[in-house]
Amino acid sequence: MMPSSVARRGGEGAGPRAPAPPGPMQRFYDRFAGLYDVVFNQVLQRGREEAMRALAPTPGQTVLEVGVGTGLTIPLYPEGVRIVGVDLSLPMLREAAERAERGGRTPDVALLRMDAEELAFPDESFDAVWAPYVVSVVPRPRRVVAEMGRVCRRGGLVAVVNHFSSRNRLGRWFERRLTPLTRHMGFRLDLEVETILRIPGLEMVDERRVNVLKLWRLLLFRRVG
Repeated sequence: MMPSSVARRGGEGAGPRAPAPPGPMQRFYDRFAGLYDVVFNQVLQRGREEAMRALAPTPGQTVLEVGVGTGLTIPLYPEGVRIVGVDLSLPMLREAAERAERGGRTPDVALLRMDAEELAFPDESFDAVWAPYVVSVVPRPRRVVAEMGRVCRRGGLVAVVNHFSSRNRLGRWFERRLTPLTRHMGFRLDLEVETILRIPGLEMVDERRVNVLKLWRLLLFRRVG
């Protein structure tokens, strides 16, 4: 079941907002949901696998995946782990539902259409929360990570896998020049990692490079306070 909207509870900041019209990034993912796996599967899969190993969910735990997309990560979850996946794109969610059904994971998986900036869950609802390749897609990445921390239980892990702006001057120059083009493909290259650091209640416990040429990073936080 994939409801189109859910009331938000708990947390700080702005209250619930009416669903916004689809922006260019959402329209891109809606249109190319069927091709997403072909373009982004193998290139980015190692980062997903490394994040799953870092989270190490165990049977009986419930994990929230923000930006579940077509469900490429569903086969990575250990048996007995309950998966809640949220995404704004209904075509993506339909692909994820089909993947869960093919893999016999439907009883373990709940898929919901939801805005990552306004997660409709009470505080401390999940044992772990993660977002693979999401924060450079959303308008307010810091808000998204803060929401991920809010809905994670105290002591639980929050993981972010993403490309962040290079620390190399030449690399940063290229990323800034290319970002106007990559926005048409649904993401930006010039997001500074500092944007999502030092969020109250989240303590970074690990950072590592992942994927081809180590151009992406896995950031691991623990929910504290």
